[in-house]
Amino acid sequence: MPLFGFRKDKKHEQSHIQAQAGLAKNAAAADKKKDRKAGAGKIKSSVKPEKISNKVVTKDSGSVKAAPTMPVGTFTSATDSIIRPRVTEKSGLLSQNGIYTFEVTRNSNKAMIAKAVKALYKVNPVKIAIINTPMKNVFVKGRRGTVSGMKKAIITVKKGEKIDFV
Repeated sequence: MPLFGFRKDKKHEQSHIQAQAGLAKNAAAADKKKDRKAGAGKIKSSVKPEKISNKVVTKDSGSVKAAPTMPVGTFTSATDSIIRPRVTEKSGLLSQNGIYTFEVTRNSNKAMIAKAVKALYKVNPVKIAIINTPMKNVFVKGRRGTVSGMKKAIITVKKGEKIDFV
């Protein structure tokens, strides 16, 4: 007896699989018949381009055009490298002097962070320092665990410019 559908008879399963296979065969046969009928009245055009290395040649006019090439590199937006501003007591004191702290992604570098700060906050960073904090082992409530590491960026902006965290 099946209880909530967990135990099913093998006969029931096999008949279900066979029924699905029969439906798939019938659908495939119907598709083949449609293709045969549709193919008889179709006129093939000779405008299909052929790909030759990085140039595309059309059969009708014989003209040669350069194929579009994909740019090489990562395709992320400029602001993806900054995760969030790091708001702590120390970073609050530093921000009075024009030095701001952000959590950034692991794969970001100084150039990416500079672009992100310009795009997000409309300020020009003068200096960027990156700190890679390691993962740490902790012991809380009698259990061992870990605190995940992160990458921080300490950004100094031009004198007179300011970043407001709302």
